[in-house]
Amino acid sequence: MNKSTIVAVVIAAVALPGLAYAQTASTPRIDQRQENQEKRIEQGVKSGELNKKEATRLEKGQARVQKMEDKAAAGGKVTTKEKAHIGHAQNVQSRRIAREKHDNQKAK
Repeated sequence: MNKSTIVAVVIAAVALPGLAYAQTASTPRIDQRQENQEKRIEQGVKSGELNKKEATRLEKGQARVQKMEDKAAAGGKVTTKEKAHIGHAQNVQSRRIAREKHDNQKAK
């Protein structure tokens, strides 16, 4: 698979689920961070720092964090404890993104 195909697949993987996720008014900081981390993944694919497998795994991690947020918001209000739990999950994802982008594996 060539680089442009991989980029197209990852962009689609980032964009389509993002449209389906409802961003809640009570968690703008979480939503913004999710968006920033998705952009980091997309940039990593474009630059070749992330290969297809790495990008897919990172996207799944982002989806898990989004699912946590959606579940927390389903009750109508996201509590401070839930925000802290989601924040921790985002920290873990951020470290994973950084680790994968700088692991000397390049997309072919």
